[in-house]
Amino acid sequence: MALLSILHFPDPRLRIQAKPLPAVTAETRRLVADMLETMYAAPGIGLAATQVGVDKRVIVVDVSENQDQPRVYINPQILRRDGTERMQEGCLSVPGVFEEVERAEHIRVRALDRDGEPLEFDADGLLAVCIQHEIDHLDGKLFVDYLSELKRRRIRKQLEKELREGRERPRTGAATPSI
Repeated sequence: MALLSILHFPDPRLRIQAKPLPAVTAETRRLVADMLETMYAAPGIGLAATQVGVDKRVIVVDVSENQDQPRVYINPQILRRDGTERMQEGCLSVPGVFEEVERAEHIRVRALDRDGEPLEFDADGLLAVCIQHEIDHLDGKLFVDYLSELKRRRIRKQLEKELREGRERPRTGAATPSI
């Protein structure tokens, strides 16, 4: 396993739409293992392949309290969305920024697991938010896209300034984990 580099907003590679995988291979399973290691080390509760510069439709998620229940979704699709809820979100690609975002409260998802077996399930709460957030990444969308243009510009300018100055925002100590 290996730690992967996480791309940061406004890197244009975060806007690339990921391609579906025709099959789950040993290479896919290596990517999944590396993504899980990277997500846990960041620390985060979700990571999309596009965030590490891989344009494949793969996400990993672990919303468990002890970070010991990893979930892998390959070629995930949201089949149904119901209700709405607002929840504070953060993102490993937008370090140190937390804002409220409105998303579906309940979703129905179809995907493949890490062995290529089909899954179909319902999700709500934090798991639903996390899956929607990560699928957005696969579609080239970031959580800051849900914010006002003014907030988005302010965040972009701050992150660009920190990058120029060689500083990085702290990733730990936040009340809400980054997705």
